[in-house]
Amino acid sequence: MVLPQQPSAQSRPAFRLLALDALRGLTVLLMLLVNNAAIGEATPEQLMHAPFGGVNLADLVFPWFLFCMGASIPYSASSFDRLGLPAWRFYARVFSRSALLFGLGLFLTSSLAHTPVWALDVLQLIALAYFVAAVLHRLASPVGALLLLSGALLLGYWAAIRFVPVPGVGPGIFEEDRNLLLYLNRSYLEPLGLRGLLSVVPTTALALLGAAASQILRSGRERVLPVLGGLEVAAGYAWSLELPFSKTYWTPPYILLSAGLATLLLGGFYLLFDRKGWRFAAWPLTIPGSNALLAYLAPILVKVWILQEWRVGPKTLQQAWLGWLVERWGAVGGGWLYTLGYILAWWLVLAWLYRRRIFLRV
Repeated sequence: MVLPQQPSAQSRPAFRLLALDALRGLTVLLMLLVNNAAIGEATPEQLMHAPFGGVNLADLVFPWFLFCMGASIPYSASSFDRLGLPAWRFYARVFSRSALLFGLGLFLTSSLAHTPVWALDVLQLIALAYFVAAVLHRLASPVGALLLLSGALLLGYWAAIRFVPVPGVGPGIFEEDRNLLLYLNRSYLEPLGLRGLLSVVPTTALALLGAAASQILRSGRERVLPVLGGLEVAAGYAWSLELPFSKTYWTPPYILLSAGLATLLLGGFYLLFDRKGWRFAAWPLTIPGSNALLAYLAPILVKVWILQEWRVGPKTLQQAWLGWLVERWGAVGGGWLYTLGYILAWWLVLAWLYRRRIFLRV
């Protein structure tokens, strides 16, 4: 729900972890950039999804959302514990948040399809990964335990890919169009509207790596983050020699690379924004980062319901706006003006909401 909040000692942005808001905000802005690039063949390679076996900047947006979600779990769990409520209240809260987020995901997916749809998409997967990761964090919250749990999930996922035989293919085959995950999706999960359900395993591992990173910050050992992040990146690249990077199938090397880069960014932002106090530099990122769910939902819905539906003569509003810019500034210049203008417009909306303490929370 949308919660207007009055400024208070507990709710002022200064008391938030700026590093996490900044990383979340960077992810939101990258999402807007990737989703609204309107320059056709001139689009930089890093703003397009990489082919099977590769990773571009565009491929890091979704996993960084999941990492930030996981990194927020220790803070919300700590706030809950301070209230002294029974454990069942925690699990009920986690379930209700997951269900609401899943419902918002179905609403968004159905809006994009212009018809009711039962399927797993971005928010649905985040909801499921959050639920499992929050429960596991409650059972084992020390950093070492979180890292072990994450490693066990990734190893189990890898073992299934490499050792479970695929009918008509055999064991150990992992190609873009021939692998265990694709077989299970097509044969069993897709008819149920659950294609991608197996991705909950590696995405939960990613969320736990985010939780481990924030646990390190909460314990005052921020100098460990560059080491952890570097090890994760190195492990991801090393593992990719045996199993390819794949955003589609959330392979363990892809998970480790994404988590490692996010950990390095979180550590750098913490040093600059929380330790050195460069709050003004953090401000452009914390605006979208403090209202990330709304910043994800609203631009998509406005584009689907307004820009691509409302018409100016024979053209949609989006076509008319982009066409006007292209006529005056060329295909590349006009395309960039459209893209950056859309991002700026939403940043200003989010800044207005931020000043009035209006946030979308689940």
